[in-house]
Amino acid sequence: MPTTLTHAVLKAKEHEHGDGFPEAMKLRVHRSISWIGRAEAAADDDDARFIFLWIAFNAVYADERVFRDDTLGESSVFSDFFRKAVELDAGRRIYDAIWNNFSGPIRMLMQNRYVFSPFWQHHNGIAGNEDWEDRFRGENRGFEHALAKQDTARTLRLVFRRLYVLRNQILHGGATWKSRVNRDQVRDGTAILAFLVPVFVDIMMDHPNEEWGRPFYPVVDKAG
Repeated sequence: MPTTLTHAVLKAKEHEHGDGFPEAMKLRVHRSISWIGRAEAAADDDDARFIFLWIAFNAVYADERVFRDDTLGESSVFSDFFRKAVELDAGRRIYDAIWNNFSGPIRMLMQNRYVFSPFWQHHNGIAGNEDWEDRFRGENRGFEHALAKQDTARTLRLVFRRLYVLRNQILHGGATWKSRVNRDQVRDGTAILAFLVPVFVDIMMDHPNEEWGRPFYPVVDKAG
């Protein structure tokens, strides 16, 4: 298992190079690193770690375009971010994480119907989701195809689509803290985020002049 980048390592790199970062990207990185540190402090609580790590992830990928363009959904922003991160990952850390270090947890996550959105929509009586099992099998075939082609960016999109369902379940009050139910996906999801989110931040700091988008909530001067 590779060594996870720690808050201390990322913070030291930010202090060393941060003055040269563009303001929007600098803000993203600074916020994300702060939440990575908070997640580390909750080492014995996977529910809390998952929440803090998702906030850290949101800080680096969320784009104001989603709020300005009704046709641009989260999946499009995910796609753009993952494609860029994979292309710039010279050390192939994301690739190694998916195919070598977390291949087991990722496969378990993808085979888990409880993190598949149409399953819940059907369970809650929302019309049009009666075929959720066919869609579940179809998406998993797409996942296997992405694995076979070693398409890292597409694999990330599919994995994070499932993690997004878990995020919604936890943050919208659909789960009990430290419940014995759903432990596997919370544990595995947290482990995946704990490794990948710091890598995303590190890649951004290595390539500060790439277009990473603008955060929707910039720092606003009180006088303004």
